[in-house]
Amino acid sequence: MPDWIVVIILGVIEGITEFLPISSTGHLLIAERWLPRQSDLFNIVIQCGAVIAVLPLFPERCRQLIYGWRDDYSRDFMLKIMTAFALTGMGGLVLEKLHFKLPEKLLPVALAMLIGGLLFVWVERWLRGRHLVNEITWTIALLVGVGQLVAAVFPGTSRSGATILLMLAWGLSRPLATEFSFLVGVPTMLAAGGLKIFKALHHPVPGVLPENWALLALCTVVSAVVSFIAVKWLLRFIQTHTFTGFGWYRIVLGLLILLLFSKN
Repeated sequence: MPDWIVVIILGVIEGITEFLPISSTGHLLIAERWLPRQSDLFNIVIQCGAVIAVLPLFPERCRQLIYGWRDDYSRDFMLKIMTAFALTGMGGLVLEKLHFKLPEKLLPVALAMLIGGLLFVWVERWLRGRHLVNEITWTIALLVGVGQLVAAVFPGTSRSGATILLMLAWGLSRPLATEFSFLVGVPTMLAAGGLKIFKALHHPVPGVLPENWALLALCTVVSAVVSFIAVKWLLRFIQTHTFTGFGWYRIVLGLLILLLFSKN
């Protein structure tokens, strides 16, 4: 299969799964059972394309954060985004110092998919009939930072899945939980991608083939376009639906991985 077709397929997978609470990392690991394995730099940079693509979908919030910095509410909201990002960044630096590397076996992915799916189904049932709030508190900001760290350590957890799940469990409304998770993801993924690119350019690893930047750029563009479409659909979907369907999807996929790849 030509390399350009491979990266287009990976871009579509990344674009669909980055913000849906079903784990882009987990799906990419599954795809690499049939497609050529890509570098960590490749997988992180294409995530950057996906996160940048969501910004046009929040025009009012972006204008508020950029031009309304003198407003107390806007400053407070931005500080909470940066707090969640800073917590994730500090945890990431610790993991980097410890030379942490994501496990590439599918068993952890299957377990994370399964556990996350069960939690989504349980939390959504628990939320039935309850009043959900529309305010990002400092506790929620800290929970989002913790959720991103959990997703960084356990492949298959899903960054958006972990953060949205924690916010729902704290009683936050689905639309606001989704929006805050996405907005925190922008600086988080851009920082991770920027660091990887810097290291690849200034500290190349001996024996590792140089990155094909043209194919990487193609995959990033594809992931951005597909991510825009997927998130636009999701934002409409959660206005009238719960996350229960995503929970059942995770449960079924987790069980299938256990059955098909139990030895991997």
